[in-house]
Amino acid sequence: MVTGLYIAAKLISLCTDPKSSRKFCLRRQLKPNKKIAKIIAENLVEDGATIQLGFGRIPYEVTNQLRGHRDLGVHAEMFSEGIVDLVNLGVVNNRNKTIRRGRIVASYTIGTEKVFDFINENPLVALYDIAWVNSLEVIARNPKVTSVNTAFEIDLTGQCAGDSLGNCIYSGVGGQIDYIRGASLSIDGRGRPIITMCSKNSAGESSIVPFLTDGSGVVATRAHVHYVVTEYGIAYLFGKNIRQRAHALINIAHPDFRESLEKSAFDRLKTMPSP
Repeated sequence: MVTGLYIAAKLISLCTDPKSSRKFCLRRQLKPNKKIAKIIAENLVEDGATIQLGFGRIPYEVTNQLRGHRDLGVHAEMFSEGIVDLVNLGVVNNRNKTIRRGRIVASYTIGTEKVFDFINENPLVALYDIAWVNSLEVIARNPKVTSVNTAFEIDLTGQCAGDSLGNCIYSGVGGQIDYIRGASLSIDGRGRPIITMCSKNSAGESSIVPFLTDGSGVVATRAHVHYVVTEYGIAYLFGKNIRQRAHALINIAHPDFRESLEKSAFDRLKTMPSP
């Protein structure tokens, strides 16, 4: 266990590199990201929530949109400098958490020197083994667990490709499914698992698709997904049938693709998507 300290005596080995390996910045934001983050902060994150923000520009921007919130806590696989800003503003104080009340709980951090200066010898930060931090039972014991994670694609039934697109693997699976499940089972019944993405990818194609690209891995199944957010709004999928899911997702797709998605949904379902 590490509690916000660099304890040299406990290191097994140490490698040095003349190049800085500690700086990683996600500050550059696109307009849709800011709109998505605003939708999430204003509609899905309650005061007193225990938050987990995944890696990426949208989760990072969510921290900028949470500056008017109160009494947030952090229990997450990782955190970045956006959380540091919320601590300094008094937004994150961890006072309502059940697990390690008063402290940020995570397994690792990523960001610039600002993050590492913050955690160094800081008793407010507790870094634990990831197997414990991401344990479903542990996550769910916190109140109002609100997880925000990204996906590359989501199909019309709610399946999410979060680590790969086609045969190209971009990352590991990470803790996405742990926090989706943990939030959905939050002890007070007020957790909110959120998947988010821009309505268009970098190639200008729809991120909401009839079928996932061949070869894409399903990280979050349609049985687990609750909230999906794009810059066009929120789709709530949990407990809905396939026809209703398709309708909700088409409504938050980019307008340029809604007609073709409706046609694809009809071809797949043999009926029109409907609420």
